[in-house]
Amino acid sequence: MIKSELVLRIAEQNPHLYQRDVEILVNAILDTISDALARGDRVELRGFGAFSVKRREARRGRNPRTGAAVAVSEKAIPVFKTGKEMRQRLNAAGIGENASAAE
Repeated sequence: MIKSELVLRIAEQNPHLYQRDVEILVNAILDTISDALARGDRVELRGFGAFSVKRREARRGRNPRTGAAVAVSEKAIPVFKTGKEMRQRLNAAGIGENASAAE
């Protein structure tokens, strides 16, 4: 699901709201989460999961094409950890069972 599909689904579930208002709300929520992560804060949505920022130290990497050593700078990586309720819902729905059986 992409953001526009999320907006459409929320607008369908709430016919008293205009689609443009729903889009403004979704953008405001996502921008607020992004701003909090940029400040280094942790964002927890109970029953859904938690967003946080993990720092990767600077290191020596390798160019896979040439094999030459490359300096890789420090990076901030966004991390999402699902909440307990979300994991239970996914497991109850059987999500991912077909993919592991096919391997």
